[in-house]
Amino acid sequence: MADQDQKQTEAVEETVQDTVETTAAAEEAVAAEGEEATTEAAEPTPEETIEQLQADVETARDNALRAQADAQNVKRRAEQDVEKARKFALERFSGDLLPIVDNLERALEAATEDEAVKPIVEGVELTLKSFLDVLGKNNIEQINPEGEPFDPQLHQAMSMVENPDVEPNSVIAVVQKGYSLNGRLIRPAMVMVSKSAG
Repeated sequence: MADQDQKQTEAVEETVQDTVETTAAAEEAVAAEGEEATTEAAEPTPEETIEQLQADVETARDNALRAQADAQNVKRRAEQDVEKARKFALERFSGDLLPIVDNLERALEAATEDEAVKPIVEGVELTLKSFLDVLGKNNIEQINPEGEPFDPQLHQAMSMVENPDVEPNSVIAVVQKGYSLNGRLIRPAMVMVSKSAG
């Protein structure tokens, strides 16, 4: 019986030994296949390498062109902003000066033919003329649309008056002259507009 137990123990030990050797051999085979697969995946073919490099170059070229276009747009916008700032820097200041011109014009309208005030009237006329010359040098233009068709972009209608002598929708009187700076409206002309009888 002891012999039989010993034979069974030896048989079990051999089976265990065979299983261990088989498992080790299987693990080695799997490891070798993994190394081959890794080697194949890590080393692409020359054609694949060329295609990848061409794609990278195309992406870099595209990014460079976009960056260059963005830089040009920023530069152009900055130049436009500087030009607008330079062109319309006087807008607020000139708007503040317009009531002075209006007052000088009203003073001339109210002046009488009296000889005593004639030198004063001449002084006001010269002052107004020099004032308008300075405004003109700074590209501030007067809008006096009397007799012209009404333009809502440049004129503000104060009232509409029936007048069969002129075309409907024409400016028949200017209550207050308008002004523009470099083509941009500072103040619309306040006008009376004709309408058809009816």
